[in-house]
Amino acid sequence: MPAEPLTVVGIGADGWEGLSPVAQAAVQHAEVLMGSVRQLALVPDSSAERVAWPSPLSESLPGLLEEYGGRRVCVLASGDPTFHGIGTTLTRLLGADAVHVIPHPSSVSLACARLGWPQDQVQVVSLVGRPVEHVHPHVQPGRRLLVLSWGAHTPAEVAELLVSRGYGSSELTVLEQLGGPSERVRTGRAAEWPADDVDALNVIGVLCQADADAALLPTVPGLPDDAYESDGQLTKREVRAVTMSRLAPIPGQLLWDVGGGAGSIAIEWSRHHPTCRAIAVERDPDRAKRLDRNAANLGVTVTTVVGAAPAALAELEAPDAIFVGGGATAPGMIDACWNALRPGGRLVLNGVTLETEALIAQWYGVLGGDLVRLDVQRASPVGTMTGWRPAMPVTIWSVTK
Repeated sequence: MPAEPLTVVGIGADGWEGLSPVAQAAVQHAEVLMGSVRQLALVPDSSAERVAWPSPLSESLPGLLEEYGGRRVCVLASGDPTFHGIGTTLTRLLGADAVHVIPHPSSVSLACARLGWPQDQVQVVSLVGRPVEHVHPHVQPGRRLLVLSWGAHTPAEVAELLVSRGYGSSELTVLEQLGGPSERVRTGRAAEWPADDVDALNVIGVLCQADADAALLPTVPGLPDDAYESDGQLTKREVRAVTMSRLAPIPGQLLWDVGGGAGSIAIEWSRHHPTCRAIAVERDPDRAKRLDRNAANLGVTVTTVVGAAPAALAELEAPDAIFVGGGATAPGMIDACWNALRPGGRLVLNGVTLETEALIAQWYGVLGGDLVRLDVQRASPVGTMTGWRPAMPVTIWSVTK
C-alpha cells in the first residue's frame, strides 16, 4: 500500500496545457508515473520513473501496485478516471481512502458539449473490449447514443450494425481527438458512412432513426418469436412475458436458465439492464451454439454451459433467480435448484406435460408460491374465414426463497 494515497490524474487530448494547476502539481510531485504510452507522452519530462501499462493490464496491475508501493505514484488516465476508467479499478483494488482522483472532463461531457445534447438524456455504450453487437439493445427510435470506441474501426462497424437493423437513416457523428489541437467532428447517415481513416481516439454520437421496415425490438419482455433462431425449443412470446414478470430481473443479479433451448429467457433477462447476468445450461451442443448466436444478435453476453442438469449446475455461481424450462423431471433437479438459490431468490418452473404438472403440484404443496395456467390462442385462417388456434396450455409455478 502506498505511503500516501495513489493519485489518478485524468488527462485529455489537449495534454499538459489542459490540466488544472492541481493536476499538474500532482504529476510533478510523483516519483512514479504510470499510464499508456500515449498518455505518458502528453506530460513533460521529469525525474519520475515512467511505467507504461503492460498488456493485459488487468492481470499485471496488482503486481505493479505492490512493486511500487511506498513511493509517490501518479496514474494518468483518459478523461474522467471513474467513468469507464482505471480510477474505478484502482479504487476497487486499494479502497477509496487509498486513491485520490483528479478528474478531467470525460469524452462524454466533451461530446455532448459539441453536439448540444443533454447528458441526462443520452445512453452511453462502451465498446472497449466488447463486441459491436452490444449496441443492439439501445438502438430504439429517436434514442441518442454515445458510443465509446475501441479504435479506428469502430465507427464503420457501428454504421454497418445500424444499417443491418434497419436504422440506416440514423445520423452518425464521429468526434475525434476531442479537446485536442487535432479535433475533428464529422456527421453523416449510417447508410452512407465512408470507410475512410478515423483517428483511434474517437467517440460516436448516434441519433437513431428507424427505416420504415425496421423491426421494433424493445428491452421489455416478450420479443417477437421470429427474433430468435430456433428449432422449436423456444418459450413463446406471451408465456415468456409472464415468465419474466415472475423472475423479476433486478440490475446486477444473476439468472440460471436451465434447459436454455434458444436462450430467450436468459437473453431477455440480460437485455433488461446492462448489469444483469445470465448463465444458460443446455445439454445439446448444437442448441448451445444457436443460443450463443441469438445472444450476439440481440446484443447481450450469456454464459453458456454445455451439459445436463442438475449435474452441470454443481460448480456454478449461486444465482438470484432460476428458470427451469426443460428437464424439470430429471431426478434431483428442483432440489438442486432450490438449494443453490440465494435467499430472496426466485424459482420459476414452466410445465406443459402431465408429468411436469404433477411434479409442480407436489412442490407447490411443499413450498407454496404462485401457480398460474396460461391458455393462449392465436388467430389463424380457417378456409376463407379466421378462427382461434390454441397452443398447448402452460403451467407456471413461481416461488421466492
